[in-house]
Amino acid sequence: MIQITVIKLSDYGKWTLTLGQDREHELQMFQASLYKETQKLFSERNSLVFSNRFDELFAVTNKLNLNEHLYIQKKLRTIFNNPLSMFIGYGETPFDANAHAFEGEKSRTILNQDYMIYGFINDTNNNDNVVIIHFDVEDFTSLKKKQTPYETSSIIFDLYHTMSRFFLQQKSLSFFLGGDNFMVLSHNNYKKQTSEFINIIHKKYGLILNCGVGKGSTAREAAKYATKSLDTIRAIRNSGEKKPSIYEL
Repeated sequence: MIQITVIKLSDYGKWTLTLGQDREHELQMFQASLYKETQKLFSERNSLVFSNRFDELFAVTNKLNLNEHLYIQKKLRTIFNNPLSMFIGYGETPFDANAHAFEGEKSRTILNQDYMIYGFINDTNNNDNVVIIHFDVEDFTSLKKKQTPYETSSIIFDLYHTMSRFFLQQKSLSFFLGGDNFMVLSHNNYKKQTSEFINIIHKKYGLILNCGVGKGSTAREAAKYATKSLDTIRAIRNSGEKKPSIYEL
């Protein structure tokens, strides 16, 4: 079971218009600051935030109850003038949790009206199991030497689009972390689909992906083990041994 909290800026479009036409630099700084503060507050509670769009964030919030969400909302209101809404859902797969949160948004199922928190909290915490897959591109440095910076980014974004569409069909959610790193929120049926995806990327782009898998009762625990697994692949490669494409501690 995975719990996801979607954090949205309320009436963001209307607010941006109040800043006039010379506003883009202000918006970019604001969005960067919002990500920083939400990541700080959630990660302190063993959750992890991913940028879905710059005005919308996804947090994996297993074991985070309503009071802890309320604490974070209150903190964010002291930092930002713009109102934020939270929509919470849970499910057997990341996509199901995301859909459950969306259901709470549409139905306006109130958890705390004053602080605009809606949706459904997983109070049982039974069978909590976050699965995170951490991907990176093998020998990304060589790719950057052959292509201009923008061409390199274009390849990475195309890869991300393919990843997003592929894993969405598997009810998993993909996020670009920067550089050549991606994380996929997955579930227990990840092994076959991960191997299939690696083959697709190799055939389509000629790129080799490394994949570390981590599981945990919270997002930070799962991400830690996923990254440790990925680091283990690098260590095996550097030792001169044949490295695996997928590794799970």
